[in-house]
Amino acid sequence: MALVVVVDYGMGNLRSVEKALAHVGMADIVKVSGHPEDIEKADKIVFPGQGAMPDCMKELASRRLIEPIRAASTEKPFLGICIGLQLLFERSEEGCVDGLGLLPGEVRKFSSNKLDDRGAKFKVPHMGWNTVDIRQAHPIFEGIDSDEYFYFVHSYFVEPVNSQIIVGKTGYINNFTSAV
Repeated sequence: MALVVVVDYGMGNLRSVEKALAHVGMADIVKVSGHPEDIEKADKIVFPGQGAMPDCMKELASRRLIEPIRAASTEKPFLGICIGLQLLFERSEEGCVDGLGLLPGEVRKFSSNKLDDRGAKFKVPHMGWNTVDIRQAHPIFEGIDSDEYFYFVHSYFVEPVNSQIIVGKTGYINNFTSAV
């Protein structure tokens, strides 16, 4: 039986993620857990989250989850959602904090000074439905059309050093990386 562990580090709407995974039949068992041993036993990892990156890193450290997450990210299928994706990178402008350092690159804040085609300032945070331009095949987008919409709520975006890891980009203020 496949076990998916949704990492609980006190940041995010974990039950919604758990229910969504169960609904799509992603695994035989979906378990929300903040225990390192459950992360080690899992067949797949989902790393959601919301909030500020400094707070998230503090919680991960206090719960002794940094090393189990680093190990899991190299050994098994791993899905980072929202700040769960951002935490995988080396550094963030938010609080000038180090991330997990699993992917080379930075987390940057959207500029609120840029203007759209009508001359109005873009709103930050980016909030609403938008498409993802799929740049390379990946199992996460299997069966999903390129004109499908996804919901975004964020003020920061990832900027990978290596463009080869970019799976999807989304247009808002600039074309930002939305999937790796």
